[in-house]
Amino acid sequence: MARPRKPLLSRERIVDTARALVDAEGLAAVSTRRLAAELGVSGPSLYNHFRTKDQILEAVADSVSAQVDLSMFEPDDARDWRTALHDWAVSYRAALTLHPNIVPVLARGPGRRPAGLRLADAVFGAMVDAGWPAAQATSIGALMRYFVMGSAIGSFAGGFVDDEAAYDPADYPHLGQAHLLADRQQVIDERAFEAGLRALLDGLALQYEQAAVIPRGLRGPVTP
Repeated sequence: MARPRKPLLSRERIVDTARALVDAEGLAAVSTRRLAAELGVSGPSLYNHFRTKDQILEAVADSVSAQVDLSMFEPDDARDWRTALHDWAVSYRAALTLHPNIVPVLARGPGRRPAGLRLADAVFGAMVDAGWPAAQATSIGALMRYFVMGSAIGSFAGGFVDDEAAYDPADYPHLGQAHLLADRQQVIDERAFEAGLRALLDGLALQYEQAAVIPRGLRGPVTP
């Protein structure tokens, strides 16, 4: 009886395996030797698809960027720029929350990563189409990335130990309930993210109104 054939090695299999390693053990867990062992292949066979470990991590980062919903920026989507930014930020954070260990690679910027560049292009294009000047559209893309990535780096609530004795009221008179935060980590972090996001969007909306921005599709002909 013939032996079952091993699945063919592909970029997708390598990236999926590397992403699982990063999720479970962090960036340091990824090496060509470890990946080859996980995939059941020889180390040199990986070089047919990726020349270096850094290229593999870049591909893992891009696979996470590809999970972010960009449908709100499509021309036929009816959401206004503020709602679109809100919904995109929620999707962006959800993707990063599932894969927090890859955030340091994503934080370097999109580089040459296709999904990362599509993400940047979609946000910038939507803001310009909504009437924001190009310089401000660039700033909006940057500040949204700072905010979302910062929220995914770590948990505020999860940073407090659940030992009541750690918060002596003589030293920390206002932290009497801090030991309860860790048990409500997800609720607290999501509520904080939503509060911060709405405050950020409120500020942008105020700037938009004060500048009397006119969306591109509603502008009249340019006159000298």
